Amino acid sequence: MLIIDSKDCENIDKALKKYKKKFEKSKTLLQLRERQAFTKPSVRRRGEVLKAIYKQQIASGKIEG
Repeated sequence: MLIIDSKDCENIDKALKKYKKKFEKSKTLLQLRERQAFTKPSVRRRGEVLKAIYKQQIASGKIEG
């Protein structure tokens, strides 16, 4: 549960902005989307390997990203 400390004189827009930023940092939405469908561990591992290969290629200069 997210709790936002706000002062009485604080604008509602500022409080909402704080809430959105805190919500994004907590990665709640990412966890929810991840849990909607089961992914096999082998598929997850393969995705991680492909992502690592892509990052290595960008770092070495083979791909401009």
